[in-house]
Amino acid sequence: MSLVDVNNVRKVYRRDAEQVVVLDGLSISIEAGDFVALMGPSGSGKTTLLNLIGGIDQPTSGDVSVNGAAISKLKGRALAKWRARNIGYIFQLYNLIPVLTAQQNVELPLMLVKMSGKERKDRAAHALGIVGLSDRTKHYPRQLSGGQEQRVAIARAIVSDPTVLLADEPTGDLDRKSGEEILTLLDRLNREFKKTIVMVTHDPHAAERAHRVLQLDKGVLSNGGAKP
Repeated sequence: MSLVDVNNVRKVYRRDAEQVVVLDGLSISIEAGDFVALMGPSGSGKTTLLNLIGGIDQPTSGDVSVNGAAISKLKGRALAKWRARNIGYIFQLYNLIPVLTAQQNVELPLMLVKMSGKERKDRAAHALGIVGLSDRTKHYPRQLSGGQEQRVAIARAIVSDPTVLLADEPTGDLDRKSGEEILTLLDRLNREFKKTIVMVTHDPHAAERAHRVLQLDKGVLSNGGAKP
């Protein structure tokens, strides 16, 4: 079994009396250690697919399984617990808490699991070291550049050692140089730390870092996951 299996998934949103089909019978498999880029026009279903893999949304029909867990069937507390252990999310706009230091922001996901305060601090410090910010642990988001904020966000995403990293336009709010540094970091997390990464991007240059590029168009795959 693949690490991520999306099987015949449909996702339909209702807008008043209208039905909007976002994903239409989509099936993909992602192996452990893969680095997949999702590309396609706005509204093609890329972020919806990412949210289904992350258990943030549920399919209208079909099945999603990650690491052997049928997450499309999990609900409530069981789903939240599964997500805390298995998913690291990287957003375009960082989503850091302004009143917390870099260290405290990275510790946040660990509040959801049983762990001593010392272990939490040690793991957060280690994650910040991986992303090259050991000297910024006590800085607040406003004291960091955009690229540094995204590094803190990546440290937060990896601190719980998740099964899958989901990145939604991780370089979309950065200049070219900072974006390149973030892509190099993601590449390192994939190669050196064997992290499975699924990345939504509009940028063909960013997609070149992936092992496979999946093109979505109107909720279906328009290619079979070609090499970039």
